Amino acid sequence: MSSAVDRGGERDHPRAALDASSVRDAYRRWAGVYDTVFGGVSAYGRRRAVAAVNRLPGTRVLEVGVGTGLALPNYRRDLRVTGIDLSREMLEKAAERVSAENLPNVDGLLEMDAEAMAFRDNSFDTAVAMFTASVVPNAKILFAEMSRVVRPGGRLLFVNHFAAEAGPRWWVERAMAPLSRVLGWHPDFELSALLDRDTVEVEAIQPCPPAGLFTLVQVRNSAAAAEALAA
Repeated sequence: MSSAVDRGGERDHPRAALDASSVRDAYRRWAGVYDTVFGGVSAYGRRRAVAAVNRLPGTRVLEVGVGTGLALPNYRRDLRVTGIDLSREMLEKAAERVSAENLPNVDGLLEMDAEAMAFRDNSFDTAVAMFTASVVPNAKILFAEMSRVVRPGGRLLFVNHFAAEAGPRWWVERAMAPLSRVLGWHPDFELSALLDRDTVEVEAIQPCPPAGLFTLVQVRNSAAAAEALAA
């Protein structure tokens, strides 16, 4: 893959492509230590996303990239939550959490590709993807699938690390980009890789602790947007 010309005439490191196999391999390695390594730093963004879901109308919630189920205990008990993930090992940890914490409102934990979901159109009121958009091979396909399975007028929420536009962090993120397949995520992931702000109704963009490292993005779903994405 050839590198792209970047700001100021500098060249980016080539981004290492992710595919389903590399994601499965990465999260097979991470499953046993994910909560310890990432649970703390991601806690603020995760809690903020679930709090936003809890304030929204409707009861049918899809969590895309449910992982080990860290967010599951925080949903309102009247919400019917379905979680999907590509990693069987992560789902096994999530199932253990559901059992240990007695979460009867979790309707299912399914091994499923977020870019090709098995759900019917308009199956959910809300879909939330926490730290998932930079993991999938094609984030715009993820967005299109989430838009398809959520009813028009419902909400799509994303918590993710989005690349800085300048400064030292910008350089670090691009230096790490070739490690995407090993990490299982894109360190240089940009919001524009997920959605087009000119065509999508973004309701809120909120930085999350620590130090704004993560961002919560809330989108109002529309039938027109879903149709355009599917075209």
